[in-house]
Amino acid sequence: MKTIYDFTVKDRKGNDVALSEFKGKVLLIVNTATGCGFTPHYEPLEAMYKDLRDKGFEILDFPSNQFANQAPGNDDEIHDFCTLKFGTEFPQFAKIDVNGDSGDPLFAFLASEKPFEGFGKGVKNAMLNKFAKMNNKKFGAKTYIGWNFTKFLIDREGKVIARFEPTDDMADVRKAVEKAL
Repeated sequence: MKTIYDFTVKDRKGNDVALSEFKGKVLLIVNTATGCGFTPHYEPLEAMYKDLRDKGFEILDFPSNQFANQAPGNDDEIHDFCTLKFGTEFPQFAKIDVNGDSGDPLFAFLASEKPFEGFGKGVKNAMLNKFAKMNNKKFGAKTYIGWNFTKFLIDREGKVIARFEPTDDMADVRKAVEKAL
């Protein structure tokens, strides 16, 4: 059975990183953007990272410019923005596409393991649904990432155990991470 440990990704300097380096840790894998309405998610993500990293928790940050061009800049510029504005210390990888023919295989795997089930109900979610449909031809496809700040929770064995959409409450994300630890 395939796990995330079967994948190799690029760090922000272009070096290969085998995800097997994270064996035995609980991971939260996130596609991010610096100019998105959800960019403030960096604050609770960094707080969670600081509180829980000593318990075997890592956040893996994958910037993506695929949704409405909300992650402009090169890898160094994105990293500088995140560290200066939000004080992020968790690993940030090379900017990638998460969907389509140019999509990173890791995210195709994650989305196939935990398919998209929608952004939920409410005005904010309806607005994101409408905006996402305008910016993503295949929006709503089960094995696609719907928007920036989609989060995948990985257990210590490398299995995908949960998916959180950007509209999910960060307190719920934290509870799930703490339970996995």
